[in-house]
Amino acid sequence: MSTWIWAIAAVVLFAVYLSWTAGRLDRLHARIDAAKASLDAQLVRRASVAMELATSSLLDPAASILLYEAAHAARQSEDEHREVAESALSLALRAVLEQPEQVTALLEAPGGAEAVKDLTAAVRRVPMARRFHNDAVRAARAVREHRLVRYFRLAGRAPFPMAFEMDDEPPAALTPEGAPA
Repeated sequence: MSTWIWAIAAVVLFAVYLSWTAGRLDRLHARIDAAKASLDAQLVRRASVAMELATSSLLDPAASILLYEAAHAARQSEDEHREVAESALSLALRAVLEQPEQVTALLEAPGGAEAVKDLTAAVRRVPMARRFHNDAVRAARAVREHRLVRYFRLAGRAPFPMAFEMDDEPPAALTPEGAPA
């Protein structure tokens, strides 16, 4: 009789463990969804601010066209091409604002200080949002790789989480080290 009690207790504990693991995985997937929404919002904000700067006539025409096209492509890109388009926007931002003198000229133009402030804030938020998203993906992948999670299919039908890899390095002139004095 005592053997049956121990066997039932072991089965119950195992079921509780599986239930707890499934709940944890569900919370991690919810965290990924929230982080992805935040990342998407920050990427859209960065592209919008870049488009505003490009159409503000504060830049020379060639820089405006380069920045506008990259920002427009980033906003219009589909999910499978989003990383490449966002990286291209980062490259365009660095090309347009590569020298602190260019940022200084923008700051001296009417309305330029506000544009630079908005762009700096948007550019700085993207790496943080991407880091939060990729950390959530890493945590979910670690749980999903456990043998019991795979055998008992605790992830359900949730797609395998993918990290968002892009070039998110801000222009040097917009970083605290490279900001004009």
